[in-house]
Amino acid sequence: MFSGLLIILLPLILGYLIPLRHDAALKLINRFLSWIVYIILFFMGISLAFLDNLAANLLSILHYSIVTIVVILACNIAALLWLERALPWKNHHQQEKLPSRIAMALESLKLCGVVVLGFLLGLTGLAFLKHATEASEYTLIFLLFLIGIQLRNNGMTLKQIVLNRRGMIVAVVVVASSLTGGVINAFILGLPLKTGLAMASGFGWYSLSGILMTESFGPVIGSAAFFNDLGRELIAIMLIPGLVRQSRSTALGLCGATSMDFTLPVLQRSGGLELVPAAIVHGFILSLLVPVLMAVFSA
Repeated sequence: MFSGLLIILLPLILGYLIPLRHDAALKLINRFLSWIVYIILFFMGISLAFLDNLAANLLSILHYSIVTIVVILACNIAALLWLERALPWKNHHQQEKLPSRIAMALESLKLCGVVVLGFLLGLTGLAFLKHATEASEYTLIFLLFLIGIQLRNNGMTLKQIVLNRRGMIVAVVVVASSLTGGVINAFILGLPLKTGLAMASGFGWYSLSGILMTESFGPVIGSAAFFNDLGRELIAIMLIPGLVRQSRSTALGLCGATSMDFTLPVLQRSGGLELVPAAIVHGFILSLLVPVLMAVFSA
């Protein structure tokens, strides 16, 4: 029961204990993370190709993904709109010209393409590809170790987190509403409660959630989690510029864990510099919780 928990948390904690002061080393770690994510998702695609009853499983992945996206986003939006009414967040910023959202969406879809390439290679049935699952496990341990280092050295202090009340509140609402959606999702899809909660704990961090869920629940659930969180990011990119005028809390909350990196430029241009501290705190808290919650629900 606790072996999966240790595989996820131990390398994460060990990485978090390592302080780094050199910018060059941190940049190198960020590059390694990008490469390793592609490698593991490639392995995930290969594992998917070796599933029994492949056609039926692909339909299951599509079904799980669509239902999960609709249920969890509906819960998030309802809760965040309520938060905006209860604690209004005033907007004094004029929107700047945004970069092409299509280009940003295509950047996200590159990872999806890597899964497809791995899947197509797996369909060849080459004997050595059957070891893709074992290879991904060892690569995952190294990935989590590097993520721990990244989280420790991202410049956020406890004081900065505690002082940014809005970022913390939005993060709490996103976590609570996502887990509520996970319970509903498990009921609708006929999944165990822990599986539904684990699928709801990705908070848009698709490159990690898909990997962790594949290791814990197999490639069907893992792929569904990946497409769910990828869909969340793509929807956020499209909706942020319009939402930020009506509900800044909703615009921020829909970004999930990506508000501290990938969707941060869109948030800043749409909502102004005053939105950035809340976005970083919100994204940091969710990024820290993703591996922890998934480890707990996968145990």
